[in-house]
Amino acid sequence: MENMLVTGGYGFIGSNFVRYLLDESDYEGRIINVDSLTYAGNPENLAGIEETYGDRYVFVKGDVCDGERMDRLFDEYQLDSVCHFAAESHVDRSIVGPGAFIQTNIVGTFNLLEASRSHQGQVELFHHISTDEVFGSLGKEGLFMETTPYQPNSPYSASKASSDHLVRAYHETYGLPVTISNCSNNYGPYQFPEKLIPLVIQNAREDKPLPIYGDGKNIRDWLYVRDHCTAVWTIMKNGKKGETYNVGGNHEMENIRIVEIICDLIDALPHMNAKPSRRSLITYVKDRLGHDRRYAIDSSKLKNDLGWVPEESFQTGIEKTLAWYLAHQEWIDRVRSGAYQEWIRDHYEA
Repeated sequence: MENMLVTGGYGFIGSNFVRYLLDESDYEGRIINVDSLTYAGNPENLAGIEETYGDRYVFVKGDVCDGERMDRLFDEYQLDSVCHFAAESHVDRSIVGPGAFIQTNIVGTFNLLEASRSHQGQVELFHHISTDEVFGSLGKEGLFMETTPYQPNSPYSASKASSDHLVRAYHETYGLPVTISNCSNNYGPYQFPEKLIPLVIQNAREDKPLPIYGDGKNIRDWLYVRDHCTAVWTIMKNGKKGETYNVGGNHEMENIRIVEIICDLIDALPHMNAKPSRRSLITYVKDRLGHDRRYAIDSSKLKNDLGWVPEESFQTGIEKTLAWYLAHQEWIDRVRSGAYQEWIRDHYEA
């Protein structure tokens, strides 16, 4: 894997993965980051990477929905591996505007698979990043396993399920060397502030209402983003072609408990002491349409076959996450204002 295409490398998980590969892992090749720089793709997420790593890092502004452009990249950079993060990923946005999710998550994945197929022999691996949401909703007991039938309940999860099936089909039909990972809810640095944890951190800092869907008892398994990155790299190096691996943090928690923990951590900061507690800011709002009640991942296959386990507990992960957001208020302000989009226009659209 000397020339790896990382799609969506300026996004939340993609940028953390690029940083992990270059700063911490044993990867010695070149990364070509292709990103269309939509609202969630922020060049600041990889500030300093190009200067530090020189020609080991290349950015290409491009859209995975542009099949011809994607195909040319394989020749231009002699790509031999793909790690496919690029996706529309926010459930609420998929409910309001599902069309973009169909295009990026299904058509975009198809384009990359076709480009990889046309360069078969050159491409050693196509790794596809997916989500536990493709499995639908669990009851009070049980865990999602790799063999769990798909039952997506939102346009977002349906589009990701479709892309998973395409990737698997290209392996079975054409022999394309693929691996797939389905992860639980990620959190950590560089996450766009529309998601639960960064939204609650910022609102709590500003003494604004903390909106909670329904009764707040929807359960998710939480995975610190660096742990996700180590899992993906482990699968890419050692996973069996054609196989799917679930990646979870082993931290099931109700949404309301997440919010309470963040409130308590911020209240405990010397310069942020509040009376009453920031828990008083919690505001219950109308539940999301098709809101899945519980997700929980069984990562035993990844542990038993490849030796991966998460390093962070939820407590250590959320403390690191809070510290990062507290130290990066300027990043948050620019993201929320859309100011970084001006930088994109100046550099790429002039």
